[in-house]
Amino acid sequence: MMTGFERYTKKTRRAMFLEEMEQVVPWGKLCALIEPHYPKPGNGRRPKELETMLRIYFLQQWFNLADPAVEEALYDSVTLRQFVGIDLGAEPVPDETTVCKFRHLLEENHLGEEILGTVNLHLQAKGVRITTGTIVDATLIHAPSSTKNREQSRDPEMHQAKKGKNWYFGMKAHVGVDSKTKIIHTAVATAANVSDMAMLPDLLHGEETRVWGDGAYQGQTAVIRECAPRARDFTQRRCRYQGQIVDEVAWAKNRTKSKVRARVEHVFQVMKLKFGFVKVRYRGLEKNAHRLFVTCALVNLFVSRRKLLAVA
Repeated sequence: MMTGFERYTKKTRRAMFLEEMEQVVPWGKLCALIEPHYPKPGNGRRPKELETMLRIYFLQQWFNLADPAVEEALYDSVTLRQFVGIDLGAEPVPDETTVCKFRHLLEENHLGEEILGTVNLHLQAKGVRITTGTIVDATLIHAPSSTKNREQSRDPEMHQAKKGKNWYFGMKAHVGVDSKTKIIHTAVATAANVSDMAMLPDLLHGEETRVWGDGAYQGQTAVIRECAPRARDFTQRRCRYQGQIVDEVAWAKNRTKSKVRARVEHVFQVMKLKFGFVKVRYRGLEKNAHRLFVTCALVNLFVSRRKLLAVA
């Protein structure tokens, strides 16, 4: 589309990404999920269209934008306004307070997990099914460690944890990922000092026949069998001592297991590098857990987009 006297245009990667998301996101199902909790028109100012606010909220997750930043981005970018459906000739962009109130509405009604569940049901209806193999893993999400704030303290719900020789402060995102489709079917947010194996029972759906995981889940065969009676334990085994391989058989098995287990890193790559969820934005675990659930839903849609577009 030409604007004014502009003769040369190019479809950007952002525009192509939004075109794909326009087609793969189940807007109708998600709006129906939120609609019972959304304000109804009354005597006061008429609320913004629900789908408009949902699109703005998803833009925040995709491009890692704060409430003021997404308002400015919408004024600045024609592509973003076209995706949201805002015509500046007829209405202004919702201000940052309106965006913030919409996010609070989702958080207060605990809709993050329901959004993840609705998306997974939509994927299942489109033929992207959760199978009987689960990969479990966890990743650290950083939090500000500075005390230069109003409370003069760090977030009390975040903690520090040591990984390798380095210390990190923040929360930990635990996920259960389907080994075939790379769909996140379960997610849990905890403080960073909670061990990976402690959350293992919460990451299995119970129908597994195989469970993969890194060395942090070693020795949890009994827990896996209790949660999923038919499951076999394919977690990594320690085979090195002081840098030297001491068990050649275990090392060879680990190499084979890693070919499957590595698929969970593709999910984290989308979550942290594509969507920028490497640092928490809010204080407290509950708000950041809500963001994690919504991000997992959007990661599932992004990972499955080619299959969904082929079906469409």
